[in-house]
Amino acid sequence: MPGQPSWMKGPSFEADTPPAEMPVAFAFKVEFLNLPNSSGALQCSFKEVSGMQQSLETEDVTEGGENHFVHQLPTRAKPGRLVLKRGLVERGSALMNWCSDVLTGGLDQRIQLADVKVQLFDAENLPLMVWTCNAAYPVRWALDSFESTKNEAAIEEIELAYRNCVSAT
Repeated sequence: MPGQPSWMKGPSFEADTPPAEMPVAFAFKVEFLNLPNSSGALQCSFKEVSGMQQSLETEDVTEGGENHFVHQLPTRAKPGRLVLKRGLVERGSALMNWCSDVLTGGLDQRIQLADVKVQLFDAENLPLMVWTCNAAYPVRWALDSFESTKNEAAIEEIELAYRNCVSAT
């Protein structure tokens, strides 16, 4: 193209290059690995998964006599909390038994950790990206409010703390 800036000349701007497909956020699977009282990986359905994040905490340090800025020094990496939402299901599953044991057991018994694998699928239903949240355990279970004026399913929310979340792809 005549008159085109040099930074626009490249393979990503050529007409015969197909546009990259963006992954969809609704094709995903959640698996629990090493879950107590479960043989093998336990696949569970959820309507929403959030909280796969890692942040770096900082400490503010002021320099004596310097009032124009504050140094922000890195201190430690901090993972988020994995939040899983789904329709309320019967209570006898290995997942719900694990949540109940951890949340009601207090600190009298050792907390059993599990790994949680989240897979995002492409249009051919092949794993596009895979994340594993290592050493996870439940820290909160909540149930959405019941409202007589709405025609919606009852939704439960499970929140898990984890050591780190690593991407395999």
